[in-house]
Amino acid sequence: MNKGVGRMDNLLAVRIKNKMPVFSKGQKLIAKYIEEHYDKVAFMTASKLGATVGVSESTVVRFATEIGYSGYPQLQRAMQEMIRNKLTYVQRMEVTASRIGNSDILDSVFNQDIDIIRRTMEETSHEDFYKAVDGIVNARKIYIIGARSSLALATFLSYYFSLIFENVLLVQSTSESEIFEQMIRIDERDVVIGISFPRYSKKAVKAMNFAHNRGATVIAITDSTLSPLAKEADNVLLARSDIASIVDSLVAPLSLINALILTTALKKHDEVTHIFKHLEDIWDEYGVYEKVDDKLGEQNT
Repeated sequence: MNKGVGRMDNLLAVRIKNKMPVFSKGQKLIAKYIEEHYDKVAFMTASKLGATVGVSESTVVRFATEIGYSGYPQLQRAMQEMIRNKLTYVQRMEVTASRIGNSDILDSVFNQDIDIIRRTMEETSHEDFYKAVDGIVNARKIYIIGARSSLALATFLSYYFSLIFENVLLVQSTSESEIFEQMIRIDERDVVIGISFPRYSKKAVKAMNFAHNRGATVIAITDSTLSPLAKEADNVLLARSDIASIVDSLVAPLSLINALILTTALKKHDEVTHIFKHLEDIWDEYGVYEKVDDKLGEQNT
């Protein structure tokens, strides 16, 4: 048994155990390998699993249907959900090396991220998205929280929302007491946007629970309805992340956040246009940005 991840999900384990007496020799090899290495199998193709245990790809597919799944992809998704919040960084490194192998890493990462965005597009609820936008636009105050790698997303969202809205707070999550102190005045007029991906931040979950208990509108940006953030949320905005990589792939969450920023800005079109015109004047007056066109003109004279 893989000690790093823990025991296999009961439902999958029971399915395999119940079918073990009727498995063929090849299917028994698959079952044994899954029981011992399911954290790796979750990210193997059917052909690679077959090659690893010495059986054909069709045997792997028949194994999946034999234990009650529609096919190997459904079995694979079940295992991925099972380990979503359990992979250590050491295991992530092993899985990443196994998946990429000798292929070009740059192309592999690009293709992987393209697939993640495509799947996010297919799975995102437009109804939940626009309900979240309405809640944000009508909020008295917007609290944004993200810890660890999700802090970069929270900071990005906070930067642009601070230009669009007056009352935006990026909650500093260095300690739990500090989180609650910053959110002490939160009530039903406010919105909290919590961002977290596997492995989920306990601080973010506790902040969401705190906000929920005080009647605030809670929006979760996370990867699954099984995420602990989703349980506390009024609106769940799902964005895929690649949990099998040592580096969290945040391209899909960032794309979703871009859409949130743009949609809220367009809902406040006149006000936001006025703000940006005023900012442009200030930036020009104080020389905030380099003027590339001016420098090119000087070089050409």
